[in-house]
Amino acid sequence: MWPGLVQKAKEGGVNTIESYVFWNGHELSPGKYYFGGRFNLVKFIKIIQQARMYMILRIGPFVAAEYNYGGIPVWLHYIPGTVFRNDTEPFKYHMQKFMTLIVDMMKREKLFASQGGPIILAQVENEYGYYESFYGEGGKRYALWAAKMAVAQNIGVPWIMCQQFDTPDPVINTCNSFYCDQFTPHSPSMPKIWTENWPGWFKTFGGRDPHRPSEDIAFSVARFFQKGGSVHNYYMYHGGTNFGRTAGGPFITTSYDYEAPIDEYGLPRNPKWGHLKELHGAIKLCEHALLNGERSNLSLGSSQEADVYADSSGACAAFLANMDDKNDKTVVFRNVSYHLPAWSVSILPDCKKVVFNTANVRAQSSTVEMVPENLQPSEASPDNGSKGLKWEVFKEIAGIWGEADFVKSGFVDHINTTKDTTDYLWYTTSIIVNENEEFLKNGSRPVLLIESKGHALHAFANQELQGSASGNGTHPPFKYKNPISLKAGKNEIALLSMTVGLQCSIFQNPWCYFPRCFRMQDHFMNGWEQE
Repeated sequence: MWPGLVQKAKEGGVNTIESYVFWNGHELSPGKYYFGGRFNLVKFIKIIQQARMYMILRIGPFVAAEYNYGGIPVWLHYIPGTVFRNDTEPFKYHMQKFMTLIVDMMKREKLFASQGGPIILAQVENEYGYYESFYGEGGKRYALWAAKMAVAQNIGVPWIMCQQFDTPDPVINTCNSFYCDQFTPHSPSMPKIWTENWPGWFKTFGGRDPHRPSEDIAFSVARFFQKGGSVHNYYMYHGGTNFGRTAGGPFITTSYDYEAPIDEYGLPRNPKWGHLKELHGAIKLCEHALLNGERSNLSLGSSQEADVYADSSGACAAFLANMDDKNDKTVVFRNVSYHLPAWSVSILPDCKKVVFNTANVRAQSSTVEMVPENLQPSEASPDNGSKGLKWEVFKEIAGIWGEADFVKSGFVDHINTTKDTTDYLWYTTSIIVNENEEFLKNGSRPVLLIESKGHALHAFANQELQGSASGNGTHPPFKYKNPISLKAGKNEIALLSMTVGLQCSIFQNPWCYFPRCFRMQDHFMNGWEQE
């Protein structure tokens, strides 16, 4: 899909593609690298180059991105002395090793702009400014080290750090937000860069579908350039899909559509895509004045203003803004009246004629309709190629069959046991119920109480499902309390523990979200088998 997606972005008025580099997708185990399939980074960048577009490479290598473990390999957790994103030698060693690997790969392929390639900016770390204080002085030392390490790579293009509030020169700090028009970089000599403008939001299981209107996105972009912005990027312009077990969060859905201008299936989402295409065209009409002119500000009312870019050649471009989010206004600019809808910006590439207003959506709306399709092989053609799907059903027995992988009295942590190789772990035990137990006589039932740090589980008694429970995207821990059916004699109790993606912001402890505290009221469980 890459060539088509890149072309669709270019058709929408985009001239640069920005992408993360996913460490856990490339270094599967220490020193064992993979750059095939959808992780073929060089091929991706060369497709961008062939489209005569630019590239912003966000190496990180921590990326967050609602991606499993924020893009950091799980194996790194098990290296002694490692504290992620902190001034600890094991983490810095492996981070620098991976960063250098990527940089050297780009240099060999001559992909940096300094070599004639498309990469115009590179990023180290990601939104660390939010979390630096949690690490104390170690956080400050780490941020400074990361910046110096990146600059020492000598790539010939600037390095950026988004949402980093103490970047050392010459690294450029950038903004991530819904609005960045009021953002100012550390130094007046640095460009004003917006690395992430969120046109929607990600989805969590059980959560509502997020929505951001096209008019508001266009308003934020126009205001950014009105106020001296240099580089603007949508996050996401194409949302896409989390394949395999890559969705993190936890509880982030496999759909990462993000209500982006290009939807999950690679189709333009209109009117958003079309409205922003018109906006990009209008801003590009102002190019000469924006690059060469001096900016002046003029008040047009209590919540209305104009920013004018003009140079000695007579080139002039103006942005007229109405920040009142409820009321339309009529303003006078250079002796001419202009109607400004509420919460809008009008763009005048010649300081006279309005070619675009962010609140006036002229692009045609479209919806994607899911149409049922018969994918079963027909009798005439039992094997009809891509049309036919061959279905297989596997029924799993509740609990452990055959030999248990290990037996332990007590509980083990799910992730530390599976090391993220599976989402599932069985906890099983048996309990003997005396036939004289009171609850068998009076018809009452014992209660199974499970207090878990997350994420989800199914509870079985004698291979019958007793109930299920889960946390959610904002609160992974949960409590399960339910009567269960037991009989006289031996009873098998089985709990299927399930994970729903690892933490993607790892200043928190991602290892504290999994089942550890199970107990059964009035009965003691011992000798848990686990698989």
